[in-house]
Amino acid sequence: MTDNKAVITGIGAITSLGLTANKTWSRLARGESGVGMITLFDAAEHDTKIAGEVKDFDPLNYIDKKEARRMDRFCQFALATAEEAISDANLDLDSLDKNRIGVIISSGVGGMSTFETETRKLVERGPGRVSPFFIPMMIADIAAGQVSMKYGLRGPNYCTTSACASSANALADAMRLVQRGDVDIVVAGGAEACVTSLGIAGFNSMKALSTRNDQPEKASRPFDLERDGFVMGEGAGILIVESLAHARKRGARIYAELAGAGLSADAYHLTAPVPDGAGAQMAIRMALRDAGLQPEDVQYINAHGTSTPANDKIETIAISEVFGKHAGSLNISSTKSMIGHLLGASGAVEAAAVVKTLTEGIIHPTINLDHPDPDCFLNYTAGQSIEKTVNAVLSNSFGFGGHNVCLAFKRYDHD
Repeated sequence: MTDNKAVITGIGAITSLGLTANKTWSRLARGESGVGMITLFDAAEHDTKIAGEVKDFDPLNYIDKKEARRMDRFCQFALATAEEAISDANLDLDSLDKNRIGVIISSGVGGMSTFETETRKLVERGPGRVSPFFIPMMIADIAAGQVSMKYGLRGPNYCTTSACASSANALADAMRLVQRGDVDIVVAGGAEACVTSLGIAGFNSMKALSTRNDQPEKASRPFDLERDGFVMGEGAGILIVESLAHARKRGARIYAELAGAGLSADAYHLTAPVPDGAGAQMAIRMALRDAGLQPEDVQYINAHGTSTPANDKIETIAISEVFGKHAGSLNISSTKSMIGHLLGASGAVEAAAVVKTLTEGIIHPTINLDHPDPDCFLNYTAGQSIEKTVNAVLSNSFGFGGHNVCLAFKRYDHD
């Protein structure tokens, strides 16, 4: 089973902090915010007017004009990020068995912008004006399909949809496929583009979003007493998950091992986490066991850390219950404090940040934690990054519907 370990050999990311994984990471490490005023639509009548928008993205840098017109923004992000990850992994696809390369790219929502546009056509101009590309542009699985078609990858191909845990779910599935020996490689992650009028309006109606419109860069403040909701983000994260044997055979650079995953359900409420964090605890314990880790082996947790009143408190409870006395020795941080909440893409982008932490020995901060909440009593690496060699890390992702995923990564010791 040793050679069927799942390792990470390539990383791609597009976020409000940059159009590449390295640009995003460098700004995360500096504690910079990518949140600003919404420009993708007129948000004047919305309670929330801020988001973590991707800036200066031109799909024509990755896709020809005709194809780009037939893709929703989330799918364009996925293709661009997959290209980066494949290049970063130095995959010579023509020399590999494409029947043994899978694609699992998630989206919590799919083509929200396309849905809005075509609904408007239907209402204003009648059913005959709805685009024949409406359905294949909107469906959440189309990003995985488009990536497989672009590169001729014929292995398992699908989308995982588990709300904000979606792309963590995709990585968990990719790990299992590799460990079982079903594939050599999986292009895995998620993409989301829900900074739209309907997307913001829907979350506003739930009172889930921050309305700190006068200070966009200060609005996402996980674990802070003055947090008032999450900030919507957009973008994509793609990782190349590969068997250790295959990576060694082709002389690949190995970033880290994806060593374990835990999946559970709260079975409690549509949107609220179970108050004692039992579902999150279960996922964390399962990930530790799956990776062969003891709680004291872990030095860092990338928190789900949404900046909502309920999540941050309950995630704190879950971590403290699982780790006991060791909880106080952990560094924890929230990537969402800087890029907002990428919904179905958040788990993969945060996994990319975790891999960078393992390889570079830097734990990025949680920014805007100016007034610590007494109910959030752990070390959230407030304010600025720290240098620290870490050997084992966890990444938490929780979603509406009670979906919980925890991923465990280990530093890879090169032979």
